[in-house]
Amino acid sequence: MNEKRICDRRTVLITGAGGGLGRAYALAFAAAGANVVVNDIRLEAAEAVAAEVRAAGGQALADAGDITSLAGAQAIVDAALTAFGEVHVLVNNAGILRDRMFLSLSEEDWDAVMRVHLKGHFCLANVLARRWRDAAKAGRPVEAPRIVNTSSGAGLQGSIGQSNYAAAKAGIAGLTLVQAAELARYGITVNCLAPAARTSMTEGAMPELVKKPESGFDEWDPLNVASIVVWLGSPLSSHVTGRCFEAMGGRLSVADGWHTGPVADKGGRWDPAELTPVVEQLIRDTRAPQKVYGT
Repeated sequence: MNEKRICDRRTVLITGAGGGLGRAYALAFAAAGANVVVNDIRLEAAEAVAAEVRAAGGQALADAGDITSLAGAQAIVDAALTAFGEVHVLVNNAGILRDRMFLSLSEEDWDAVMRVHLKGHFCLANVLARRWRDAAKAGRPVEAPRIVNTSSGAGLQGSIGQSNYAAAKAGIAGLTLVQAAELARYGITVNCLAPAARTSMTEGAMPELVKKPESGFDEWDPLNVASIVVWLGSPLSSHVTGRCFEAMGGRLSVADGWHTGPVADKGGRWDPAELTPVVEQLIRDTRAPQKVYGT
């Protein structure tokens, strides 16, 4: 395999690919030899990215199907199968923001974010994983099936004014762990990403910070993040599953998730009144969590 084309002849389905990170992933996967299904609720944006891929010599299908229902997800997969014969990689990237302080959130603010992020991550993964499982059971496994989910620093450590978004992204990190454990028997790997890059979301929230520099390395370029996503979508990543990668610029790390800390064991039931010094000692013995963004 050409090391520069580590996804040669594979088909990747990317949600929210009409701009920002999704567009970068589409271009990077195509450069690595993959066929790309560019899914975005904005069909015109999806078609523009698909046209970029084709202009660079790649193969792409633009799609505006609904990722928040199983019927919509099935229709997206069916279109991909018709165009390319198989889907090998799912990159769940689509997301929205409804940022408000917790006490100002409406029910719709909460539901919309959960629907796009959490349910959107569920539907396509469910449809494709069922297909991959059935193929494996039938003795004709799909080569190196991959799911790449999108969490966030907000989901890993919280973010002021984003309780709905942080809860959804934390849920995606938890979903990734369970998917990885359950789907390993079918050869499916599942990992997630907490990316930092210049997108419509970050440009709206912190335009000066993410502004493209006049010269030198552009650490906020979404293509920087695309490198690890392409690798995770390739056959090279078969030994890595259930991990959450943080990526920005040239920096890459694996998030160190929740672990059971020091334990105090009385050997019997605690009286609530005696717990103050016990809890205080446990906290002293435990590594302090990272600060919530915005504090």
